[in-house]
Amino acid sequence: MPGGWEWVIIAVVAVLIFGGTRLAGVGKSAGKAIHDFKEELNKDDAKADTPDKEADAAPEADEAQPES
Repeated sequence: MPGGWEWVIIAVVAVLIFGGTRLAGVGKSAGKAIHDFKEELNKDDAKADTPDKEADAAPEADEAQPES
């Protein structure tokens, strides 16, 4: 696993190869992808936590009949 100086050297080589503007665009795209992924995970968690609405919406057969 690279240490501190190794990361600096890797970053400098990446800037020299790709250029700062292109690397900034790649970083922005990666950040957006991670953000979208986390939002989808939260949506799935929220769906799993909420009770089934169809079961709540359908009244029992005995309760649907008005009393005379």
